[in-house]
Parts: sequence; structure tokens; C-alpha cells
Amino acid sequence: MRKPNTLKRALLLVNPKARRGTGSIASAVDVLRTNGIDVTELKASPHETMADLIRHHAGEFDLVVVGGGDGTLNAAAPALVDTRLSLGVLPLGTANDFARTVGIPFNLVKAAELIATGTPSPIDLGEVNGHLFFNVASIGFSAQLAADLTEQAKKRWGKLGYAIAAARILARSRVFTAQLDHDGTTERIRTMQVSVGNGRHYGGGMTVEENATADDGMLDFYSLEVDHWWRLLALLPALRKGTHGRWDDVRAFRTTEVTIRTSRPRPVNTDGELSTWTPAKFRIRPRAIQVFTPKQTGVAR
Repeated sequence: MRKPNTLKRALLLVNPKARRGTGSIASAVDVLRTNGIDVTELKASPHETMADLIRHHAGEFDLVVVGGGDGTLNAAAPALVDTRLSLGVLPLGTANDFARTVGIPFNLVKAAELIATGTPSPIDLGEVNGHLFFNVASIGFSAQLAADLTEQAKKRWGKLGYAIAAARILARSRVFTAQLDHDGTTERIRTMQVSVGNGRHYGGGMTVEENATADDGMLDFYSLEVDHWWRLLALLPALRKGTHGRWDDVRAFRTTEVTIRTSRPRPVNTDGELSTWTPAKFRIRPRAIQVFTPKQTGVAR
């Protein structure tokens, strides 16, 4: 039986706007406290970001426990990098793609047990124009989806909300031209979407690449270079499995840096939130943070 970790003071941050954010997490908190972790929940003021809150109180705690989805984790990421505090995750979001990637249980009690008895592992982060991301950053179709999928729709419909919004956007999606600079080469492409992944899962069940992990020190790039939107329907099974790179109309490669330029600025979606615009310079941030993940399965193996 594993011994409880030596960390004693945990800062708990819960996003009430997350899909399960208004539910009870008392049982998870009880698990942490039973294992000798002193849990203090704080809430950001109206003029304070989650990252500000973590930085301000960093000296008072040994780890940060975040209750929320991928967008909530994204908001905490800059401060976690700056403070080097370890991260425990209570998955409360709609998709919880990062939790799925690294094997964190969706059951809150089991997730709390992982934090209470586990050891944090180093995890990579992606970065685009200074904005960090856990899962995937994208330009094109997914960015339009992020703009249209409201918090209300996520809470009401869950993953079905992704499908409803996606079907509406798909019919009006068009290809665009982009220039790629990576690994000493320049390529010009016509695409419906480009995505750059750090982890494996994103978008409520999509897979950026079947063998990707969140600790492999690489970014996984793909571009959907299809002529018509209906081709995406044929690609959907492969996109879910992460095998789309085998298709002729999908450009895919692994890299540590890539810059994407477009004729007019296009929004960039990072972990479900629009955070910056093209031109977009992506890079990997190896071993950027420490996260409690299941040791018996490794990280996304």
C-alpha cells in the first residue's frame, strides 16, 4: 500500500461555471483531509484571475487542486509554471480531455485518492504566442466551434453540445490558405483546420494522434486539407482514433516548433478558449509542470 505524500497544504480552486462545478465535492475534499492534506478553498475576486490568485498565495501552499475542465486548467497554467506548485485535478468539466489523456479518473473520490497518495509527474505544455495549452491549439473549424459553443450549451448538453454546434458550423466552413514554417522548411497549404497538439485528446473525444502523450517532448501537427466539408464526415472515425494522419488529404508531422501565417488574422483556440490570433508561433515547453497522474499506467501510455 502506498504511503500518503508529504504535501500538507493544498489550495483548492473550483470553477462554478464548469459543467459539474455547482455539484458537491465534499467527498473528494474529505479524502484529501483524511490523508493529512490541509485544504483551503479560495475564490478569485471579480478583478483577479485564477493565475493571480495562485501567485499571490503561492508561499502558503504546497500544491494546487483545480476543480474544473480544460479551460479552467488552462487559466491556472501560467501560475503553475511560475510557482512550480504541483497540480491535482478534480475533473468537473464537459470533456475533461486532459484528465483523459493522462488517466486521471473522472470519479471525484478516485481523483482525490490519486492526489492524496500519488507522486506528481512532469508534464509538457504547448505554447502559442505566449499562451500555454494542455491539449490542442487550433485554427479554423475548431476555433469557430469554440466561439459558438457557449457555457450554457456545455452545461445543458454536455458532449452533445459539441455535436450540435459542430453540425451548425460545418455546413458553413470554408478552406483558407496558410503558410507553415517548421524544421527549416516553408509550406503553403489550403486547409479547413490546422491543429497543434501537446496531449492526446481534445474537443470532447477527438484524438490529435494515436500515439501522442503529454510528456513526449513533441508537438503533433495536422492539417485537414479537404475540398468539401462533407469529407470531414468520412474522416470523423479516424479523427476520433487519431489515425487521420494516414489519409491523403491530411498533412501530419511531429515537431517542437511551428509558425502559422494567414493572409488575414484568424483566431487561435487553446483548450477550448480563443486566446490569440495568427500569425501564431507554437513551441513545446517540456516538463513545464508537475501533475498527479496514475503511476500504474504512466502518463498517457
